[in-house]
Amino acid sequence: MTDALLPQAAEPAGDGYFRKGCNPLAETGRSKLQNQRAVLNQQILKAVRMRAGAENLLRATTNNKVREQVLLELSFVNSDLQILKEELEGLNISVEVYQNAEETFSIPLVPLGLKETKDVDFTLPLKDFILEHYSQDSSEYEDEIADLMDLRQACRTPSRDEAGIEMLISYFLQLGYVENRFFPPTRHIGVLFTWYDSFTGVPVCQQNLLLEKASILFNIGALYTQIGTRCNRQTQAGLENAVDAFQKAAGVLSYLKETFTHTPSYDMSPAMLNVLVKMMLAQARECVFEQIGLSGIRNEFFTLIKMTQEVAKVGEVYMLVNTAMNQEPVKENIPYSWSKLAQIKSDHYKALAHYFIATILCDHELQPGDDEDQQEKALSQLYDHIPEGLMVLAVLKDKVQRKQLGKAHLRKAIVYHEEALRVCGLCKKLRNIEVLQEVLTAAHKRSLLKYAQQETEDDFLSLIQAPDILSKTEHKIETIAPQFSKVKVKDFFHKLGPLTVFSAKQRWTAPRTICLHPEAGGLGFSLKGGAPVQVYCLDPACSAASAGLKEGDYIVSVGGMDCKWLGVNEVLEKLKSVGKEPMELEVISCQDTAASLHSKSATYSMGMQKTYSLICLAMDEDKMDHTKKAPLKLPFLSWGTKNRQKAASTLCLPSAVAGSSHIKKKLSPFTLLNSESSLY
Repeated sequence: MTDALLPQAAEPAGDGYFRKGCNPLAETGRSKLQNQRAVLNQQILKAVRMRAGAENLLRATTNNKVREQVLLELSFVNSDLQILKEELEGLNISVEVYQNAEETFSIPLVPLGLKETKDVDFTLPLKDFILEHYSQDSSEYEDEIADLMDLRQACRTPSRDEAGIEMLISYFLQLGYVENRFFPPTRHIGVLFTWYDSFTGVPVCQQNLLLEKASILFNIGALYTQIGTRCNRQTQAGLENAVDAFQKAAGVLSYLKETFTHTPSYDMSPAMLNVLVKMMLAQARECVFEQIGLSGIRNEFFTLIKMTQEVAKVGEVYMLVNTAMNQEPVKENIPYSWSKLAQIKSDHYKALAHYFIATILCDHELQPGDDEDQQEKALSQLYDHIPEGLMVLAVLKDKVQRKQLGKAHLRKAIVYHEEALRVCGLCKKLRNIEVLQEVLTAAHKRSLLKYAQQETEDDFLSLIQAPDILSKTEHKIETIAPQFSKVKVKDFFHKLGPLTVFSAKQRWTAPRTICLHPEAGGLGFSLKGGAPVQVYCLDPACSAASAGLKEGDYIVSVGGMDCKWLGVNEVLEKLKSVGKEPMELEVISCQDTAASLHSKSATYSMGMQKTYSLICLAMDEDKMDHTKKAPLKLPFLSWGTKNRQKAASTLCLPSAVAGSSHIKKKLSPFTLLNSESSLY
């Protein structure tokens, strides 16, 4: 399985056929899954629109016969949505295609699928903004706009390697420049971004760039998870790379959770991101355990003690992941098979911990030359309590007690193995993963064989219950924060001038031409600042002032040459180089900026009869009832607390209920949360 298998008809003619880190023609299992995801997203969008239209009709009609037909249609649409959601879950658990191509005997790791998006045309909005705001010829920036659109398109099909990560990060950083250049805080410029939820397939639309930036961050984290699952877990280097990739994925998702706190998409909600971070760290912990045991596990007392504590830690973290996945509201949206896989891994690794300690007790008797104190200390650290009537040192010295406690641990290991197999058999998606079944079955048979090898004795005399094992690890697993500074990006719209001055927040007059006539006493003004230079100490009696030059003006051109990026010395040299000849300067003046609005935050809102959804985007505004006063259309985002009750989300699609439309709705992946103050 490779990310660069091109059709013969699409051979590149030369270097640079595709942008580095992107290959849209790659024919891999991963790309096919992503294409299937895109098709499912479109089908879900169609079903959601049909349901929204049927619900609007249900509220509008008073004819009982029509209401019955609409309710019947809604039942079919809701059934289709559930089927589509299950198909999307099937794609999310198709973990085999993401694993390394080498033959492995390891439990599969779970990657995240990339979020899908629609095409965005920046051309007209950005050209209009350049002409209106910067008073420059927008046709000169067509290449830069095309580069931006090409980069965005390439980010939809990143390669599964560091080049793909670097490309996504470069677009994320480029969005920072674009946001400051073209997205003023007081209004929208008409660019609509649409992204599909990775788990529910529901589309989210915003005219704000925050959705675009958050979705790219999610895809960076998702791509790291795919890189991690692709690593060869049969080699030391492969496992190290997998651990690093999952830690970086957790770092990116954690950064997303902390930076974008109110993203209007379930897969990027704080609760969901918290679960995903835990899952990635758990998978990194699992790879660390495989790394420790890669060269083989010696049947030696202290080695088995260490392995027992390490594998118990893996089982513990997966138990926490499973618990988090079964909490509201994550439980409604997380793939069911993911939750069951976390439960299976928790039981499997707990069983291994009991198997290792049983091996210690059954295979290692205390010899005269052994250090009793060290063995007693090591064994006592495995338990928070010892079964009643037993002492650690006595267990080490007494062969019967050792065997009884060892068999108790084997019985508990067998119970955990059987529970893992049972859960795996009940989940349709998981029982079709052959390698998972093979690993669980092999571990179960090994524990049964170990139990059968023990001498038969009267089990009525050995009613000892194996105590729980305390986990401990010498390997620290934590998130690795994204290193955006390592990726160097040049602003596509560098020609507009320094960003600190020429941004969407600043308002400028159109460039004015000043005819400068050198005088014997000098220019009649001084220059200060960095690029661009600013006029100060202007002599009101000089010719420049008479020609219209003002105190505080910025010089953007000297003699027809752009000087927005030149400092004081460079501009002075250009002015002096002319000599006594007249010279034309182009200057601009800063205008008072409008009062900024409150900090932006995407919020959910409920209780509105009229919603701003994708179906509303398709409506013809001419069909509105002009007899009623049309309410003011609000943007997708609500600013501050004043408008929170007025805002609505694309996900705000009401559920049809027979009788009254004011009955409280049940939360589903296709409806909103009913509390704005506690979003998740």
